[in-house]
Amino acid sequence: MNENLQKLAEALGIIVSFSDAGLKRQDYAADEKVVRFLIKAFGYAADTDAEISDSIKRLEKRRWQTVLQPMYVCRQNNIIIDIAAADLSAISLRVQDSAGNNHDLNYEYCCNAVSNGRLYKEDLRITTPLDIGYYDLTAIVGTKEYKTRLAVAPEQCYKALPDEKKLWGFALQLYSVKSNRNWGVGDFTDLKNFVKLCQKSGADIIGLNPLNILSHDYPEEASPYASISRQYLNPIYIDIESVPEFMPDDMLPFENRIKELRASELIRYTDVYTLKIQMLEKCFSRFLSGKDITRRKAYEQFCRNNGESLQCLAVFQTLYEQQTQTIWGGWPAWPKEYRTPTSSGIRRFAEQNKERIEFFKFLQFEAARQLAGVKDETDARGLRIGLYTDLAVGVGRDSAENWSNPGLFVKDAGTGAPPDAFFPGGQKWGLGTFLPQELKERQYRPFIDILRANMQNAGALRIDHVMSLMRLYVIPDACDSGTYIYYNFEDMLNIVALESRLNKCMIVGESIGNVPPGFIETIQSRGIYALSVLWAERWDFGAGDFKAPEQYSQNAFTSVGTHDMAPLKMWWFGYDIALNFSVGIIKNAIGRDAAYHQREADRGRLLAVLDRAGVWPADKPRSGDYLFGEKYPEGIEEAVERFMSQTSSPVFLAQLEDILHVETRQNLPGTDRDKHPNWRHKLPVNLEDLANDSAYIRCVAAIRKER
Repeated sequence: MNENLQKLAEALGIIVSFSDAGLKRQDYAADEKVVRFLIKAFGYAADTDAEISDSIKRLEKRRWQTVLQPMYVCRQNNIIIDIAAADLSAISLRVQDSAGNNHDLNYEYCCNAVSNGRLYKEDLRITTPLDIGYYDLTAIVGTKEYKTRLAVAPEQCYKALPDEKKLWGFALQLYSVKSNRNWGVGDFTDLKNFVKLCQKSGADIIGLNPLNILSHDYPEEASPYASISRQYLNPIYIDIESVPEFMPDDMLPFENRIKELRASELIRYTDVYTLKIQMLEKCFSRFLSGKDITRRKAYEQFCRNNGESLQCLAVFQTLYEQQTQTIWGGWPAWPKEYRTPTSSGIRRFAEQNKERIEFFKFLQFEAARQLAGVKDETDARGLRIGLYTDLAVGVGRDSAENWSNPGLFVKDAGTGAPPDAFFPGGQKWGLGTFLPQELKERQYRPFIDILRANMQNAGALRIDHVMSLMRLYVIPDACDSGTYIYYNFEDMLNIVALESRLNKCMIVGESIGNVPPGFIETIQSRGIYALSVLWAERWDFGAGDFKAPEQYSQNAFTSVGTHDMAPLKMWWFGYDIALNFSVGIIKNAIGRDAAYHQREADRGRLLAVLDRAGVWPADKPRSGDYLFGEKYPEGIEEAVERFMSQTSSPVFLAQLEDILHVETRQNLPGTDRDKHPNWRHKLPVNLEDLANDSAYIRCVAAIRKER
């Protein structure tokens, strides 16, 4: 790679070499084709040496072309802005806060001006105290006014954990909940009932999968991490029988079908979703003709509050529903007039399809109402944290979020990850990725809106792949490999901290995978909790002994595993190894046998650390080494739950899959449903029966001995 190409790439935040996080750490040089692709995606030419030179010059001029940056995101104790102008001797500053009040600002020059021809640029430190929040900033330079946005962030994210007590709760995949009353998939009423069970069991937090809206037209595309909008909810979670316009007679013709869906071993997404939409269409028709003025006003207020983003989602869904009848390839294959949300064709379409657009808005209104009811239940029951929601790292590329924001996402590329200890072949997620500079040009509003939407009913928010605040691994569609692009890490951290405080929502960063040196320490210094899992908390880069409970971080939430990892019983017997071999993730019998030998050693390490912690139940002590082929160790799930409850971490999340001896995994990354039924497994015990289930009772008792 020539020197100028490397210089241009690095100036744009495109990495030309990196290391993975595999057990045998390797260094990589980014493919030159990947680098040139990303430079072009960033808006610069790099096909020839002359183009590269011109792009470097253009990039160097960029900051000098505006007096102010599009936005300044600063910590409250160090508010610095820079101004570029021909004359910096006569500057005055004022801000307008969210209430419309204006404030003149004092400042001091804090570095020598640098020049570029006749222009000068200098940093100004604002000395007038400002509360945390967002401000419209005006700079008067000479006789001209220039405007920008200022975000003033706290040093720390919101924290609400009691010092005197370590808390615990459950990690719950809501779709997987079985109950005697739902229609074949867990819903918001199930979640409300689970809140009641948590309160009785002493749990203070419920960690959820992302609840964001998925494809209306292809319900089988069920990954909660590939939504069409991270601002809105999946209507499949609506409890139809709790919709005010529902009438019991509506379901009489479908009672047998509902029973079948409820009894099905795997979730039948198309059948469940189609039936629910059919019922919701009836409810919507009654809503339109009904006389409930209070509900109508609440709906209208909901639409006003969500404004253009809700309108775009509803138009997208209506348009997609029509176009998919004849056109394959998603919205990029639509007629040109429909590919841009602000086109005259879209305006005509919206006018002609008002009622269907209103229906899709109604779905969001009702879903939001029911989820807010769950939040009310957590408050009424006194759960100290309540809901712990999950923000996906990206969005589906054939999505409303992508369609609604032309130019915001990297085109013809998707996110992924290089190899790490858990996924030695790397991962290609194919999710949409924000362009860093474009995100700042838009004053980070898309990112802020997503954070707010997911914090709305939450006491804590999990940011999936939190390293994305710093960098994301991007793979062009035409390439097998990718490289990292960098974001403004300080800006992103400041916005997260600010929204955390404004919404009184704690932040947890999922940080399993390729973590840059010093990254964990940096996010923890800002009050972001890390996420620790038993299977990763081991010495020798995850290959050695398991850490003792007291060696876990006090600045992390912890669990046994995640939805992407094997539950305890599956892990113990190596069923995950057999699965990986059957689908080709493990390439040959030699690799499979090596994995079995490694698992045998790891089982011994787990037994040893449980022994040292003294966590085996008194009536089910360890009775052997449990070699492969022998029975599942009685009491091991209690021992593991108690072990994790002993950790120094302030919050422990138990997984029902571990407690209830589940032998399948919810998701096998890198596979689609033709190889593994991802996101379709139900829990083996009905929600109504959990409180009387012996494994549940014993594990809760084991946890409460330590928490």
